[in-house]
Amino acid sequence: MEIESLSKSFGKKPILKEIDLTIQKGKLTAFIGPNGAGKSTLFACMSRLIDAESGHIYLEGQELKSFKSRELAQKLAILKQMNHLNMQISVRELIAFGRFPYSKGQLTQTDKVKIQTSIEQLGMQDLADENIQNLSGGQLQRAYIAMILAQDTDYILLDEPLNNLDMNFALQMMQLLQSLVRDYGKTVVIVLHDINFASSFADDIVAMKSGTIFAHDETAKIINEPVLNALYDMTIRIEEIDGKKFCLYF
Repeated sequence: MEIESLSKSFGKKPILKEIDLTIQKGKLTAFIGPNGAGKSTLFACMSRLIDAESGHIYLEGQELKSFKSRELAQKLAILKQMNHLNMQISVRELIAFGRFPYSKGQLTQTDKVKIQTSIEQLGMQDLADENIQNLSGGQLQRAYIAMILAQDTDYILLDEPLNNLDMNFALQMMQLLQSLVRDYGKTVVIVLHDINFASSFADDIVAMKSGTIFAHDETAKIINEPVLNALYDMTIRIEEIDGKKFCLYF
C-alpha cells in the first residue's frame, strides 16, 4: 500500500499533513505515537471509511477509490477503535458478517469453515452461541477480531485491537497476528499503544506525531531512546533481555 501526499482536516483543524508512506506487503507494521497524532484518521482513509482532501492511496498499484466496495472488502478488512452494535445476535452470527462480501448472507460451506476457524483461533468456542449483549468488553473485542479474521483478506487493519483484552489474550492476539503474517502471507497493520508489543512483534514501525510521519523504519531502528523520547516527549529507558528490547517508562 502506497500513500502519497495525503492530507485531511476536520473543519479548520488539520489532522493529517502531507503523508507519504509505503506499507510493505507481507509484514506486520505497527503504528505508534501519542494521542491525537492522526493514526486512527489515517487508518480510516486507508480503508476508505473517510475521504482525504488531497493525496492518493494505492493498493497493489490500483488507486483505492477505484475499487468497487465488494472487491475492496475481499482484499482489505479494518477493525475500528470504537464499535457499537445494538443487535440481539449471537457471537457466531456477528462473526458471520465477515463473510458478507463473499456470500451476501447466504453462507456456503466454505464460509462456515472460515467462521468456525476464526471462533477457534480466538478461543470463543464456549461463547459462540452467546448473545453479544451478554459479553464483557474483552469478549466482545475478541468477537469483532474474529469477524475480521473470518473476512480472510490479504490486508488487515486493526486500530487498537488490544483494547479491553487482558494480558493473556493480548499476547495470544499478537502471536496470532504474527502467525498470519509469517505462515499465511497476510499484511497486518496495527495501531498499538503498548510499545513493548510493537517492539516484540512488529517487523516495521511507523511513528506518528502531530499529523505527520515522525519516523518509519525497521523495528530495531525505531525502538531506541532518542527516537522514542522525542516522539513521546518523555524519558524512556530501553533494556535488552534475551535479544529483545523492552521500554521502561514508569
